[in-house]
Amino acid sequence: MSWIRERTAAVLAGSAIGDALGGAAEGFSPEKIKERYGGPITGIVPPYHLDWKTARPVSPYHKGDGHITDDTLMTQALIRVYAERRDHIDAFAVAELLVPLLQTEIRWIPELERESILLQRIFLAEKWLVTRLQYGHVDPREAGVGNVVNCGAAMYMAPVGIVNAGNPEAAYAEAIDVAGAHQSSYGREAAGVFAAAVAASVAVDATVDSVVDAALRVAHDGTAAAIRAVVDAARALPADADDEAIGVALRDAIRPFDTVGDAYREPLMDARVPSRTKSIEELPVAFGFLVAHDGAFLPTVLGAVNYGRDSDSIASMAGSLAAGIGGGAVIPTDIFDTIATASRVDFDEYASLLSDVAVDIMEKDVARAEADVRRVAALRGA
Repeated sequence: MSWIRERTAAVLAGSAIGDALGGAAEGFSPEKIKERYGGPITGIVPPYHLDWKTARPVSPYHKGDGHITDDTLMTQALIRVYAERRDHIDAFAVAELLVPLLQTEIRWIPELERESILLQRIFLAEKWLVTRLQYGHVDPREAGVGNVVNCGAAMYMAPVGIVNAGNPEAAYAEAIDVAGAHQSSYGREAAGVFAAAVAASVAVDATVDSVVDAALRVAHDGTAAAIRAVVDAARALPADADDEAIGVALRDAIRPFDTVGDAYREPLMDARVPSRTKSIEELPVAFGFLVAHDGAFLPTVLGAVNYGRDSDSIASMAGSLAAGIGGGAVIPTDIFDTIATASRVDFDEYASLLSDVAVDIMEKDVARAEADVRRVAALRGA
């Protein structure tokens, strides 16, 4: 198996595991999670609310029991966009290919326990894609302006990192373009930084430090400051710190940059509005758990899961990066196989699809680079 095929499968598996495990804890505090499950989550658990269909009418989803959420479903949809284009993509590809896919492809939606279109599962900030692009006919490069600023674009940008494997700067630039159709401000910035981090994680000889360094090379404004603050807090922790202490330290570090506030389900009045000084919470905290656990896959993911709040997205991002660094050997196959069965997903299909496309794109990049060398040589010789 080639390096890119193995690391692609690992990243997608790591992301799905974090997503599925974190789904059950999403929106709750660490204290509530422990109270519900008799201690911290250590694997696949049932839904927080057994009456999940009616407990929260705004979000009637079966989270838990190994079900992937919209993070993974959107990642898979973006893979299908790459498979259709078989080259680098941009905001226009989102309008031309992703938006129709959200509205037409019938597939099994684990959290709905039925077949449907993805549009029926994604939440309000993601439905924005269809509202603005399909019905508003907005320029795709600007369609993200006005949306709720959140992690909605960042959560599915791992494929952008894969097709730019080993080149964080290129991954950042591509993701910033792609995410312009969905997000603005620090939500768009997080999408670019996460894609860069994934690209760095699948490089040969990648380490936790090299991934963090790559993210900070491309990050700007509040996102850069938040990552530095959270990573510094993680590095300052004693070696024997448990996840409760880690979570408190990371939350303290992200608090000045987070607009949502401490009561996650009761966001502040100025939550999720554009800012040069703020950051989404999910990506910096994912880096924090990655650093605190020195990249060890399951401790990194479980730390993010038990942090609560937007735990599925935090754990999905953290799982992507830890798996990119560690490769397939770090994936707990028992958990992963259970998730695949419960979610009715052939993850290998998506790994094969994306890795094949990545190789095609890399070969095109080589041809483009060689053409550039010839162009510059001709100009210099003229």
